[in-house]
Amino acid sequence: MTLAIARRRLCALARHPRALVAVARDGASRASTVGTIGRDWPIEREFATKSVGSGAFPSLKRARATVERSLAVQTAHAREKATMSSTAAPKPTPVREMRDEFLNATSAAYLEAMEDDFRRDPKSVPESWAMLLRQMDSGVTGAEISDMHNAALTGTAPHAVGRPLDAQTIQESMRLMLLIRAYQTSGHAAARLDPLGLDKREGIIYLEPALYGFSEDDMDREFFIGTWKMQGFLSEDRPVQSLRQILTRLQDTYCGTIGYEYMHIQDRDQCNWLRSKIETERKKQYSTERKRIILDRLSWSELFENFLSNKYSAAKRFGLEGCESLVPGFKEAIDKAAEMGVENITIGMPHRGRLNVLANVVRKPLQTIFNEFKGGPKLVEELGNAGSSYTGSGDVKYHLGTSFDRPTLRGGQIHLSVVANPSHLEAVNTVVTGKTRAKQFYTKDPKGERSMAVLLHGDGAFSGQGIVYETLDMSKLPEYQVGGTLHIVVNNQVAFTTDPKYSRSSPYCTDVAKGMEVPIFHVNGDDVEAVAWVMELATEWRMKWKTDAVVDIVCYRKYGHNEIDEPMFTQPLMYKVIQKHPSALTQYSNKLIDDGTVTPEEVMEMRNRINSKMEEEFNSSKDYVPKQRDWLSSHWQGFKSPDQLSRIRDTGLPPEHLKNLGNLITTIPAGFTPHRVVKRVYEARRAMIDNGEGLDWAMGEALAFASLLDDGNHVRLSGQDVERGTFSHRHALLHDQITGERFIPLRNVYSGNMGRGRDFFTVCNSSLSEYGVLGFELGYSLEHPNALILWEAQFGDFANTAQVIIDQFISSGEAKWLRQSGLVMLLPHGYDGQGPEHSSARLERFLQMTDEDPTRIPEMSMEKRTQLQECNWQICNVTTPANYFHMLRRQVHREFRKPLVVMSPKNLLRHPKAVSKLNEFDNSDENDSLQGIRFKRLIMDKTSTSRSLDPPPQPEVDRVIFCSGKVYYDLDDARDKASKLDKVKICRIEQLAPFPWDLVQRELKRYPNAEVVWCQEEPMNMGAWTHVQARMSTLFDHLERPGRTRYAGRKPAASPATGYAAVHAQEQAQLVSEAID
Repeated sequence: MTLAIARRRLCALARHPRALVAVARDGASRASTVGTIGRDWPIEREFATKSVGSGAFPSLKRARATVERSLAVQTAHAREKATMSSTAAPKPTPVREMRDEFLNATSAAYLEAMEDDFRRDPKSVPESWAMLLRQMDSGVTGAEISDMHNAALTGTAPHAVGRPLDAQTIQESMRLMLLIRAYQTSGHAAARLDPLGLDKREGIIYLEPALYGFSEDDMDREFFIGTWKMQGFLSEDRPVQSLRQILTRLQDTYCGTIGYEYMHIQDRDQCNWLRSKIETERKKQYSTERKRIILDRLSWSELFENFLSNKYSAAKRFGLEGCESLVPGFKEAIDKAAEMGVENITIGMPHRGRLNVLANVVRKPLQTIFNEFKGGPKLVEELGNAGSSYTGSGDVKYHLGTSFDRPTLRGGQIHLSVVANPSHLEAVNTVVTGKTRAKQFYTKDPKGERSMAVLLHGDGAFSGQGIVYETLDMSKLPEYQVGGTLHIVVNNQVAFTTDPKYSRSSPYCTDVAKGMEVPIFHVNGDDVEAVAWVMELATEWRMKWKTDAVVDIVCYRKYGHNEIDEPMFTQPLMYKVIQKHPSALTQYSNKLIDDGTVTPEEVMEMRNRINSKMEEEFNSSKDYVPKQRDWLSSHWQGFKSPDQLSRIRDTGLPPEHLKNLGNLITTIPAGFTPHRVVKRVYEARRAMIDNGEGLDWAMGEALAFASLLDDGNHVRLSGQDVERGTFSHRHALLHDQITGERFIPLRNVYSGNMGRGRDFFTVCNSSLSEYGVLGFELGYSLEHPNALILWEAQFGDFANTAQVIIDQFISSGEAKWLRQSGLVMLLPHGYDGQGPEHSSARLERFLQMTDEDPTRIPEMSMEKRTQLQECNWQICNVTTPANYFHMLRRQVHREFRKPLVVMSPKNLLRHPKAVSKLNEFDNSDENDSLQGIRFKRLIMDKTSTSRSLDPPPQPEVDRVIFCSGKVYYDLDDARDKASKLDKVKICRIEQLAPFPWDLVQRELKRYPNAEVVWCQEEPMNMGAWTHVQARMSTLFDHLERPGRTRYAGRKPAASPATGYAAVHAQEQAQLVSEAID
């Protein structure tokens, strides 16, 4: 090979660097491939299989020296030949070969500079040069390149034969991969997360190179790690790197002020997506403009707390001091969500930081917040309904909710609503997700692209409250998922007064989320840009994968649990550090001043501007008159407040319409194979419609649902085993016994109306949860009034595990927060000998929480009756399918909403007497002995005919028994056997609260000489006895009737029911006998 040819070919190498082919991409590959340099220069790529880790990495300088020696030898040989051959005339050099020496000083300097740049940063040189230098590092010399080219020209290039990897190389590569994975899995354990520096963690052994056989001597050695079919660090085309380079990248990524936990996620694509976001060589850098915005938001957050502290030094406000970076971070998340198409965000949060979020994130007017510190009742002008003076009992300012439309940073608009909630930590979680799910249903947003839930948590509550797990567990269930929830933990590193090591067993408060394969991002609360970045990342995750994400902002609490609490009692060491610790605003301001983003004067001007604005708002609040605001969303406009009269509507339907609905909901499509028992059930239901007789409980319910659907109302029934029914009575969802296909007959009602969507009627089995699922359905019911939302307990006894939702939201939500709900709770109740936990729905507890005055008889005339509206809820124990039908329809067909608690039956589901005729469902009131056209709060004795409030008296009657629920049928059987139909009358109180004063009074007038008995199955200290007795006494006094009400029932007991079947039967017979005899 001549010197000229060598020069030309090496010049081609310099002229065409982009023509270089890449080295082998897979570290496991032993094959070589052929590429080209210049137009036609084949190169055998055996470099990937060369031994690495041995220290033999010739540099470009040494390669050049090799080529120089080779060229020098060839030049000498050429001159010698020319001298010895005197007869051969020298040939002229072609013009195309008359070029500068490739290896002259200029070219050499250029190549050396290229190599130096590559050593400092491989990304700084063109990729083709980087490939060549990696090849040369792996042992390829310039001479070998020349030989390969020569062989390619002559056609003698051998097939690629890889050099065998030695055992040491393989072992080192594997150990290096284990080290990389350790950082991905456990790097968060070494991250700098605690802003106070108190979390002194011991060395993380899994991250020590020595554990994998590497020493300090290996730090600058280069190792082959290959490239992999994944995103992030291992996807880069840099198969050979030094150990120091690798460790630096890993530590910068996983051990900075952000700790990532995601390797517990099983989905490879999700992990790759995260790696592509976080394993980047160049970390996210905010522009100068964005940094100024973040500084402004952080300033508002801190200065707002300082302002409240100065103005209301003795008031509890549960400030955000120590986690002020939450506000700019939260706003970044909202901006990102709006940018990605979100239009509504529903927020649930505890009291800590609530006022700050309301003011600086949701943008509730500062005047309103300052006005609330006065502590007075809500002014009439602020009420939701014009003409109403109902203010409710109110709540403290850090429990209140609100909703506002606010512009976003990128020019959009987004609706933010904060759900009101009690102090019971985390109780609001599923209320928020339920409300979000309802928004998605009504806006036809099944994937959650436009409506999103955000939940804020405290560290102690996130790990300590079981409702957190219930919320996470529901997050992927088909009828409960909301397209992912963003969870933000304000991690104060102390729960009230309890240190983490005494309040949880896990390293992190967020570990409970790992069970749901949720990514967790821990971040140092003092690094405001890291907080902002992580919040954006979590939002992007939610929008991309439609699953939950958790952001754990590790911060501190500047004061005690509240501002007048003394934290030094319990955390003296922590608070000594906190007293000296600069705030996030101070640190960030100094950082931006140091890097020239802002000047000290600009920082001061920003603070003065914010303080002046707050002072202005504060002064205005002294004379502030709240404007009428939308306490209820637009869907609720026109609904009545408790002090406004609402007309009573009929709930019956024309007979032909009932028959048509009955036929639709008993039709099973051809080709569908139901279970033979279910088939008989549907055939029997069709016969009920055809004959107009014997409609049972399930058919009454199905007709109620069908009629409401036909009226255009959404119906949703949720709970444990509700599709079939706990007692195998409902069968609302059928399963094909051959194909497993599912079919819901009630959807036949609107199958021709495509606009209503498949889920216009929803019946869904829930997880084995009461607390979480009841909260979810409550939240769902808050969104829109034109819907029947029902939750059914498996047994009524189990409702007590959801007592927080019942006590703090359902029974008192309207009084505290002016929020109406029409939620229906179906609680199976009745004494059938099934023991203490399957008998009682604890009726007495619901009655005790009823806010009705037992000593005052309210106005009951049809023209002035507001009794039901004034009461906080309704409690019913109905006894006929027809009355159940009317009760459910009444729940929707009126001008206000109230929660409804139903002691639903078990025994009566198939009781031969607990049936109704079809004409008891209709809209004709021709026969007074029938059910009639609306719900009956009290059903008079079966022998009575007059419904007049002043009926003809029956002085001959000896006894009138008042009861409620299934015991009526036991009493009626006993009366028939005793032949006392003329002497003993039985009246059923179907609605216990609010009490049917007018109808009970009517029956007392009807039987002026009768002994009055209250009969119940429950023990005397349970059930409705105490509730009824007080009201009966008031009526006796009002009517000047002598005597008192006699009790017939079980004796007082600690347990609701006996566990012995024989004892149960004896007790039941005795209480019936006491009432009748």
